[in-house]
Amino acid sequence: MHVGDGKGLDISHIGYTKLHSPKRIFTLSNVLHVPQITKPLLFVQKFYRDNHVYFEFHASMFYVKDLVTKEVLLSGQSHDGFYVLSEFSATSVPQAFWSPCISATADLWHRRLGHPTPRIFNLLVFGNKIICTSRRSLTQCQACPLGKSSRLSLRPTSHKTSAPLELIFSDVWGPAPMFSFDGFRYFVIFVDAHTKHIWYYPLVAKSDVFSTFQRFQTLVER
Repeated sequence: MHVGDGKGLDISHIGYTKLHSPKRIFTLSNVLHVPQITKPLLFVQKFYRDNHVYFEFHASMFYVKDLVTKEVLLSGQSHDGFYVLSEFSATSVPQAFWSPCISATADLWHRRLGHPTPRIFNLLVFGNKIICTSRRSLTQCQACPLGKSSRLSLRPTSHKTSAPLELIFSDVWGPAPMFSFDGFRYFVIFVDAHTKHIWYYPLVAKSDVFSTFQRFQTLVER
């Protein structure tokens, strides 16, 4: 390898590496390891071809931008006549860490870990992966049955509707764990089997279903 004054420098290895940044991982192919060079130098044209970017140079700094979206991916400042590329590492990418030495209640760990099942949670506790302030079992979690519940499928039927309102499906849900802003804790829906149109009615009490259906019937039949 020849430098500016014409002196030849030995290349000990040719390899491949990556440059990590918060927005993208850049590839660097045919990287030359020259032991006599104390500062790493970047071949701009090669970097451009390998990563589909372009360089924008200014008096005091420069930018590396995406060739299509024009988004700024890297930047650096000018120093002593050189444009210095900021160094990044894999740790620059946002990461999440946890420490097993921090103790908390079983219920708090259950929420932190995304509501695991009791079997999985006990494996973590007794395997000393997490430290609980008490070894008692978890209390009943209200979010688990709500988040993990599934809707039952309807039984197969040979009946085919040919007109709206020929067949109506209905379902009642409640009570909700808390009142809505208007004081409702239940709701009922009516689904037309032919058009799949849905009517939704909030309810204060479950006993309001019949009167609500009468209002619904009057509405749709008119």
